[in-house]
Amino acid sequence: MAITDKVYLKNHRQIVSQLDTSIPKGAFKGATIDVLYSGDGLTKLDDTTRDRLLDFAEDFLDPEQPEDLYTGYPERQFMSYLLELRAQGLNPDAIVDVMTDEYFLYAYPGDILSFLDSAVRTIEAAETLADVDGNTETEEKLHEARVVLSS
Repeated sequence: MAITDKVYLKNHRQIVSQLDTSIPKGAFKGATIDVLYSGDGLTKLDDTTRDRLLDFAEDFLDPEQPEDLYTGYPERQFMSYLLELRAQGLNPDAIVDVMTDEYFLYAYPGDILSFLDSAVRTIEAAETLADVDGNTETEEKLHEARVVLSS
């Protein structure tokens, strides 16, 4: 299961009540993305919630090609965001705090930790393949990325 399947809208009940429509709790579910991307009814939300959800839409739901919205673009953007937070030295608890403050999203720190661990293992495997292939430059870049995520 992808990490984006484990990311939820904070205050989901309040949002649903204010929008007067039913949307899934998952931030990356199709119906949730549709509502946030289209902006339908977001004016009904209180200012703070609306601002955070609009920030989320701008940062993760705004591909150059609109059809990319349903090809994994938001999920890739969000995973990059998580990796960037980790590269800044944040631990899983702090990452959850930041994503909650910035976008009104939450996830369990253990799910973030599992995602980061999987990312490190994937980079480690790619690093080994680059070594076997004799691609020293790529191996060094992957090693640096792995060290940053592991620390």
